[in-house]
Amino acid sequence: MSHVLVTGGSGFIAGHVIVQLLDHGHTVRSTLRSLRKEGAVRAVLRDAGVTRDDALTFVEADLMQDAGWADAVAGTDFVVHLASPIHTGKVKDENEVIAPARDGALRVLQAASDAGVRRVVLTSAFHAVGFGHGHIDHVFTEDDWSPLHGPGVDVYGRSKILAEKAAWDFIATSGTTTELTTILPVAVMGPVMGKDVSGANHIVQNSLNGQMPGYPNMFVPIVDVRDVAAAHVAAMTASGAAGQRFLVGTGEPAIAMQEIGATLRRDLGANASKVPTRTIPNLIVRATALFNDEYKSVAADLGYVKRVSNEKTRTLLGISPRPAREAILAAGRSMVDRGLAD
Repeated sequence: MSHVLVTGGSGFIAGHVIVQLLDHGHTVRSTLRSLRKEGAVRAVLRDAGVTRDDALTFVEADLMQDAGWADAVAGTDFVVHLASPIHTGKVKDENEVIAPARDGALRVLQAASDAGVRRVVLTSAFHAVGFGHGHIDHVFTEDDWSPLHGPGVDVYGRSKILAEKAAWDFIATSGTTTELTTILPVAVMGPVMGKDVSGANHIVQNSLNGQMPGYPNMFVPIVDVRDVAAAHVAAMTASGAAGQRFLVGTGEPAIAMQEIGATLRRDLGANASKVPTRTIPNLIVRATALFNDEYKSVAADLGYVKRVSNEKTRTLLGISPRPAREAILAAGRSMVDRGLAD
């Protein structure tokens, strides 16, 4: 089996990637910004079913520092680069989000290239494909790129666009023999590991705990984190994956946020008693977006059902993602079980 470096080992998707890599018999090295987190991360992974502790090691490396990356990639066959800042809303200096994403990706690629790593699998996002275009009649594919300053593109989206483009430019111009594949998941939900809730899982948590007052007229393309992790693992070695982008989604149209709530209420019973039933009028969402940057991307996509192709993921990676409903319920049940839904 191969030796794989996974960056950002404390992250939501990274945890599921590590579990699947170990289940496949690989040995895994993972980066953390501080090794003080190692004990807590190991505990979370053991709780998720990891038993091969001897096949998992951790090293310290920061996306904004050169130190540590040569040691991190040494002796590895593949790198799965997941570490990247997550930030929504307004920031004083967008470079605080963009620089770690873009420069960190280049730092990892350079280290991997220097070490002769066979392939880097880099996590991008649907933000780099299907945002900022307006309400066009279109099925989004890997050939699409989001405009940097289109309607609804926030600093997180720009960080993903710029980081992925920088990575492809590096591969095209550096003369490296290291291959690159990028994974672009839609909104990721699914079973929580530990006590941390991140990404689109916040929609489920805020629905269950009553912090969501109602649902905007918004439609969300959803994919299960376990399928996203499987796509990363498959992309390491799939013969046709080098030089390719892969949109990872269910292939279904985006679903209404109200349907997320309805799904939770139908299946979680009393545990979903706080899930809202009302819709927030479009006028209120648009008015709020005038002074709250976190609502701008929502306001830009009100009433718009995005369609996303997953043909390449199915045909080249062999991944057939489970329905969005399963991801929603897996997220909800795991939060209830871990006391994160109160």
